[in-house]
Amino acid sequence: MLEALVRPEAKLTRGIRASDLRRHQRVKVALLGRYMLTDRREFPCQTVDMSPGGVRLTCVEPGLLDERVVLYLEEIGRLEGTIARLMPEGFAVRLSATPRKREKIASQLTWLANRENLGLPEGRTHERLKPVNLATTLRFDTGREIPVRIVDVSMSGVALSTGIVPALGSSVVVGRTPGRVVRHFEGGIGVNFLLPISPDLFHEGLRL
Repeated sequence: MLEALVRPEAKLTRGIRASDLRRHQRVKVALLGRYMLTDRREFPCQTVDMSPGGVRLTCVEPGLLDERVVLYLEEIGRLEGTIARLMPEGFAVRLSATPRKREKIASQLTWLANRENLGLPEGRTHERLKPVNLATTLRFDTGREIPVRIVDVSMSGVALSTGIVPALGSSVVVGRTPGRVVRHFEGGIGVNFLLPISPDLFHEGLRL
């Protein structure tokens, strides 16, 4: 199904081709997920960039070099690999996959990278709710902090009502939750969290 949807993209000269991705070109893509280390502990994560042969993650628990990990990424599914590189914000995984699986990953990444060019909506991956306490704060890199109101929130991000509109891509902290401004709308902004909210904390009593 994904390959059928990707084929028309070959006509777009500015698009990324699956054939390029098969040569392990990395694509910047922010997908939420979880990973399990060898001791079976699980943690949330988000991709920074990815190719059919590897993926770089922002995460809270770094693991060990050459440690085996199991990943569950939205829109990609289950993956396995080993930690190839440690970084301050996370680690990079060398994926263990058959040639057929790599082909599938290439098609999925091509679809994701070219979705905007195809004119398809991104959609909202996670359920959204309106917490009981709508008041929170928005803090900027400069240290300035302003009061804002939550419109709705998901495990991956939040819509905020505010008269101040930071530039797209700005790093901010909503309450105590770091994120990045990804959307402007009339009367507010949308922020993607750097790491998803854990499902057991996602309820109407949530405080960011």
